[in-house]
Amino acid sequence: MLYFDPLYMIMLMPALILSLIASVMVKSTFAKYAKKGTSSGLTGAQAAALMLARSGANDVKIGHAQGFLGDHYDPTSKTLRLSNDVYDSTSLSAVGVACHEAGHALQHAHGYKPLVWRSALVPVAQFGSMFSYWVLFLGFISMMFTPVLGMLLIKTGIVMFSAAVLFSIITLPVEWNASQRAKQQMVTCGVVTQSESVASGKVLNAAFMTYIAAAASAILTLLYYLVRSGLLGGGSRD
Repeated sequence: MLYFDPLYMIMLMPALILSLIASVMVKSTFAKYAKKGTSSGLTGAQAAALMLARSGANDVKIGHAQGFLGDHYDPTSKTLRLSNDVYDSTSLSAVGVACHEAGHALQHAHGYKPLVWRSALVPVAQFGSMFSYWVLFLGFISMMFTPVLGMLLIKTGIVMFSAAVLFSIITLPVEWNASQRAKQQMVTCGVVTQSESVASGKVLNAAFMTYIAAAASAILTLLYYLVRSGLLGGGSRD
């Protein structure tokens, strides 16, 4: 923990490669279909509004978000925020992303259980992600002087980090379900044709890869801590 550890790079390498691939896929796929417009001529904001209206979620507001693909749904204010590349664009990429976020709003409206669980985990996961590294760092240092205290801190840090890992895992069904809702209702609502939905779906599939990469990274990092602490596989605690 106090020096560069080759084991960390070896264990995290698959997730790092997957993250790189996912990032390239998202950017290239979004850029490709950002050049192709929908036959309906609806913008991302209009497509999301139509999807929400058809599903009876009339209390959801639609606003602007900052940054490239900074699109998200805020359940606390029931606001769907779309980036400039999505809000005013009529491209297949834009409507796909916008309808995906609308899918999250529908999950919220219908009480989709994994979303409820993920929302409940947010404060715990944020706390664990922010402070677990420091607790683990202190734990590994303490092992050199007071092993009992050191192991207690290490176990505490691992439990704290596990909350962030659990959050990343629960995120997978939440994101997948939102995309499935979008793919189905884009066609049903007349936002895109059946053939156009395939292209929009490719954008959503590429975006989903980033969540898989994040979950893989979190899981492998947790395994690294378990191995290095000796709690898994009898690894060294140096």
